[in-house]
Amino acid sequence: MDETVKIYTIPTCSDCNFAKRYFKENDIPYTDYNCEEDPKYPEEVWNLTGKQVVPTIVIGDKVFVGFAENLNEISGLLQKS
Repeated sequence: MDETVKIYTIPTCSDCNFAKRYFKENDIPYTDYNCEEDPKYPEEVWNLTGKQVVPTIVIGDKVFVGFAENLNEISGLLQKS
């Protein structure tokens, strides 16, 4: 997979931290966009999802809101690449 996984997070979000830990443990490169550090990141989340929800995970052209409830689909997608 050429594209790095993008994940929009905030530091206090347990699902965000779970997702980042999963990516690290599985050697999946990702870019973390901390929505508390830059006001343009929450705007990007809104443009992608129509919501202000983290984690928002972008893999290629797929957008996932939340990690735990999307884990099966995310891991299946990442294994194909």
